[in-house]
Amino acid sequence: MHWTAPVTERSLRVAVVGVGHVGRHHARILSSLAGVELVATVDIDEGRALKSARGTSAKAETNVEALEGRVDAVIVAVPTKNHLEVAEPLLNAGIPVLVEKPIASNLAEADEMLAVAAHSGTCLAVGHTERFNPALTTALPLVDKPRFIEVHRLGAYPSRSLDIDVVFDVMIHDLDVILDVLNSDVVSIEAVGVPILSDRIDIANARIRFESGCVVNLTASRISQDRVRKIRFFQSGSYLSVDYVKQQAEHWRLLVDEEGESAIEGGPIEVTGGEPLERELADFVLAVRDKRNPTVSGAEGRRALALAEQITKRITDYV
Repeated sequence: MHWTAPVTERSLRVAVVGVGHVGRHHARILSSLAGVELVATVDIDEGRALKSARGTSAKAETNVEALEGRVDAVIVAVPTKNHLEVAEPLLNAGIPVLVEKPIASNLAEADEMLAVAAHSGTCLAVGHTERFNPALTTALPLVDKPRFIEVHRLGAYPSRSLDIDVVFDVMIHDLDVILDVLNSDVVSIEAVGVPILSDRIDIANARIRFESGCVVNLTASRISQDRVRKIRFFQSGSYLSVDYVKQQAEHWRLLVDEEGESAIEGGPIEVTGGEPLERELADFVLAVRDKRNPTVSGAEGRRALALAEQITKRITDYV
């Protein structure tokens, strides 16, 4: 089967496979992203494929094989359990892939995906969108050896992703960010979680100690009436607060004057807003064109998945 076509100065030809809740947003953004031609929306539900293709230059398809010879890169946004079966033949044929998070259902599948990408020398990116949130990217230069990190990620009960626990669906966003920020090995994990509205874990809390000395406390829930996405970094002499939803950040620090009087000063940090998913897709497109690593590589996606599995194991032991 011949999939590949050389990427020249023309627009990068991209298809989205799986245009459900998340994939349709990939298609929406790609249809107007500079330097990109959205050539196809693919879904086993023909109606969904047609709906996402409407008003764009894309052709609606119901199977991945229809993309043969027509694409330079593919977004894989199918259910997690199908990531490997969709991504593997594409990667094997040398087609760069951005796969939605989590990278796979388990580490064995993630490792197989990574091995295929390495063998073919093909770009594999993972959709950890919060890495591209303007509030976070603005605040991170001020983060300096945090000693404690507090994370809350709460949302309403979804109609999707109920085939995986809340740790893999929701908390994994923050696990990826924390692993990137700390770049330190995990020393210990304590975790609890319970199913409430499904037969999977719907709410979970984890406390992770890192070799750097930092302690991280994370709460993830998909049974909340409020939509909360916040992370706080506490470090020597200051702390930072990031609100992913509002794209706001604050920096507060202890200042001591010449007379030894101390005061807490600070406030909001100026954040230039933007859609994180658009930034993620632009990064992937540039990685493909420039033949460089994406900001969130397959290896980093695997790293977050490995930590999510460890947390889930602790929860299972607890239950």
